[in-house]
Amino acid sequence: MAEGDGVAARSIRVRLDGTATESDVGALHKWLEREKPLDEMVRASKLQIHERRRTDESDETGGDDTRTPMGVDMEIVVTVLETTVLLVEVLDLVRRAVDAWRGNRARVEDGDPPGVSVDPVDPQTGRTDRDPEDGDPPAARVDG
Repeated sequence: MAEGDGVAARSIRVRLDGTATESDVGALHKWLEREKPLDEMVRASKLQIHERRRTDESDETGGDDTRTPMGVDMEIVVTVLETTVLLVEVLDLVRRAVDAWRGNRARVEDGDPPGVSVDPVDPQTGRTDRDPEDGDPPAARVDG
């Protein structure tokens, strides 16, 4: 069943920090697509992995936020399309894949890999549990 067919899409947002480059976003996207369990779910039309322009809370509240994202203005979204697939299992797979990518990135490139946050997105609000609200601290990072 595809998104929009009466089932709320369940998504995971993968956001790299301000030190990331476009190359980092593309490399992580490809890494996620090649992870065997995720690849199998994509091929079975149970999952989609795509990049999109970064969405911030200000986009959904009229644009009154003056924060400017640093670095690349893109994020990766993993959308679970099949109701039989458990979001918590996909979230664990994505987090492990991100950790593996960061380890690989640290070995093959100079400098520290960017920090990455991996969070489920509430289908009703489009926000994660860690999105800052009224001065709350920013999302926790996956830093190895």
